[in-house]
Amino acid sequence: MEKLQATLDAVLENLNQLSGILSEEQTLLCAGHINSVALQKVTDIKSATLATVQYLDKNRQEIEVRLQLQAPYEADTELFERWQAIQTLTARLHDMNKHNGMLLNQHISYTNEAIAILKPRHGQSLYGPDGQSAGLVMGGRKINL
Repeated sequence: MEKLQATLDAVLENLNQLSGILSEEQTLLCAGHINSVALQKVTDIKSATLATVQYLDKNRQEIEVRLQLQAPYEADTELFERWQAIQTLTARLHDMNKHNGMLLNQHISYTNEAIAILKPRHGQSLYGPDGQSAGLVMGGRKINL
């Protein structure tokens, strides 16, 4: 039973860390200009924390099988309270992550719009590869613009 309590406590600790990570991610996504290096670092930390939570949850499930228990642990007040805290925090983290995803999608949309605006102009060049002004060839004669 102690191992289950310790595992639930570890899950809660990691979920609280994830809350801070998601807040930092949101701050970066709300900035006028995204610092891609900082965002990548936060994303890597977020992925590692989620992997830890997944590992801990797998351990929790294995412990439940051995102890023949199942969440929400209504028969044990301490376990029940821990589980309720995990459920509440998980729901809040889900909402935060969903909001961050919408912010990220908005940035992607803006970036794609900017690329679409710039793309048609990319092929129009004032100078050729030789550094000379590009001209229009009409009737065999080069006309400088």
